[in-house]
Amino acid sequence: MGRKIFISYKYGDSSVKPLPNINDTRARHYVDLLQEYLDAEDHINKGEEDGQDLSGFKDETIESNLRDKIYDSSITIVLVSKNMKNSFESEDNQWIPWEVSYSLREKTRDGRTSKPNALLAVVVPDENGSYEHFILENTCPVCNSRTLLNNILFGVIGNNMFNRKEPKKGNCNNHGLSGAPHIGDDHSYIYPVKWDDFISDINNHLDVAVRINENINDYNINKQV
Repeated sequence: MGRKIFISYKYGDSSVKPLPNINDTRARHYVDLLQEYLDAEDHINKGEEDGQDLSGFKDETIESNLRDKIYDSSITIVLVSKNMKNSFESEDNQWIPWEVSYSLREKTRDGRTSKPNALLAVVVPDENGSYEHFILENTCPVCNSRTLLNNILFGVIGNNMFNRKEPKKGNCNNHGLSGAPHIGDDHSYIYPVKWDDFISDINNHLDVAVRINENINDYNINKQV
């Protein structure tokens, strides 16, 4: 049976690595490409469409808009692109935070309740092919740990990273007051992965997110936009 996957992304973000044979590549083109990489029976339901404006919506209208799109899905993928967030606009007037928030909720319909979705943050390379807008590799010369720059994220995404109740920590002492880095692939409920790594082994990364979801009680979940 195929998986039902909801994709949350900034439709018009052009600060992404150009794709072959596509002029003016935008985040939405990565969504189209992703469908080609998924198994044939897997189904994608897309989030934001070009030009959709949230500013005049009330909470219940937003929930109604998202209910049908997200209710039947079990996995939500957030494409983390360089300019996914408009810093000059309130987060509750942008689609991605609401899509993530609703994905984190239990949803009831016709007496049936679906649990929160598994979530992945798939990081799209920027226009220079770099991931350094979000991921800095080998920031510690001793343990070669990586640093995630959560300032580019919406609050509801950043608040669900490194949120394991009992974090697993390495034993590197070269981190001062920040403490040793988190280790393992389950330090965050919203599991982060680079685009290139993701498409090279999609099923494995989806399985990691599902495993984390099955252990959701191990995490402090923040559903607020």
